[in-house]
Amino acid sequence: MISATVRQRSPWLVFALTSLAVFAVMLDSLVLLIAFPAIQRSFAAVSSAELSWVLNAYTIVYGTLLVPAGSLADRLGRRRMFLLGAGLFTLASLLCGLAPSVGWLIGLRALQAVGGALLSPAALALVLAAFPIAQRTLAVSLWGAVGALAVVAGPPLGAWVVQVFGWPGIFFLNLPIGLLAIGLGRRWLSESRDPAAATWPDLPGAALLSLGAGLLTLGLVQSEIWGWSALATLGALLGGALLLGAFLRRSRAVANPVLDPGLFAERGFRLANLANVLFGVAFTAMFFGSVQFLTRIWGFGLLQAGLAITPGPLMVVLGAPLAGRLATRIGQRALLIPGGLLYAAGALLLLVGVGPQPQYVARWLPAQLLTGLGVALIIPLLSSVAVQRLPAGKLASGSGVFQALRQFASVLGVALTVLLLGQAPSEAVTFAPIFALMAGAGLSVSMICLGLPATRRPAPSSQVVSTD
Repeated sequence: MISATVRQRSPWLVFALTSLAVFAVMLDSLVLLIAFPAIQRSFAAVSSAELSWVLNAYTIVYGTLLVPAGSLADRLGRRRMFLLGAGLFTLASLLCGLAPSVGWLIGLRALQAVGGALLSPAALALVLAAFPIAQRTLAVSLWGAVGALAVVAGPPLGAWVVQVFGWPGIFFLNLPIGLLAIGLGRRWLSESRDPAAATWPDLPGAALLSLGAGLLTLGLVQSEIWGWSALATLGALLGGALLLGAFLRRSRAVANPVLDPGLFAERGFRLANLANVLFGVAFTAMFFGSVQFLTRIWGFGLLQAGLAITPGPLMVVLGAPLAGRLATRIGQRALLIPGGLLYAAGALLLLVGVGPQPQYVARWLPAQLLTGLGVALIIPLLSSVAVQRLPAGKLASGSGVFQALRQFASVLGVALTVLLLGQAPSEAVTFAPIFALMAGAGLSVSMICLGLPATRRPAPSSQVVSTD
């Protein structure tokens, strides 16, 4: 049971503060996708595959550390990890904006990812601990709407900042938000932890996970340059697979694993994470690919492209809160199944409807509205399915696993987009495989969610010790 100390705090106050910091983390990743063409122009001698590590270095480190960071938050204190992560993320953002080269930028992006990973699962755990069980589905759905708001703000805001201040300006956007979150967090947030947890998660396991994911990404991204049959490509892919296998074996053997296999015994958590991975790959490919399509095929400027993809995320902002309220009455499955179908329908419209001639209102806009509505039903409700039945002491760990798998899916989405588009000139490149990937992911989500319970079931409570 959550102590009275936490209950005296307004849960919506905790939600507002923590979501502000997470908004900055999400916004940073999204605007960097928008800014990628500008970074390419600044470092014209660097290949797209090498430059993609500005994206992938962050995503791999962030995804790798989310799970152990969730465990640390449960064990050492959610408030403590939130403030530490916010401070590190803010400092690294400043240094990224001052980076003198691609190498420095990649390294500082990895440092920034450490801060984001410490912050994110602790933030969601603070929110879930503050709300009563009956309101968790609504809270997580609104949490998803915060992410959608970052997606809405990211394209136009990122494009405008890049045009006015250059790509370093996107990192300076994080500074006022980070400082505000730290200052208010020290005053408003109460500490909570899992008293039964060990002190440290399995750090060697985290290293295996990071190295395995990194090698797999390296093999995918560099395959176009090295060749699929090259020894370096095959070695990277095989080495990554072996390291990830060793990580899974270690997770079953150690007492304090980075990834607790017991979490997957709960059917909702298991199915939600499977759908999460498949959809995460397609979602990242959609977002990254849309910017490339609009600028390379239709010849849109960066700001014009940012505005053009805004209607889809706007649908998520409008639809996610309504979906959360409705899900508390009819269950997530009843919304997730049509959500996948709507997303697939929008992707099919792109696949068969868009061509080299711009047809924004007739073709692109309807597809954006359909995919945006699908995302509004999928992402926040999958999040609530994954965590709603976990014990309170495992909230940060479970949410960390869910977010980590989404990040690794994003790595694959970026890698596949770079691989599919490659260095081909605009007149030779085809985006059909990306649109087909999106359609397949939407259909897969609907099929997987058929296995979810028909009605929402509240999670059992579990003791959490809380102190000011």
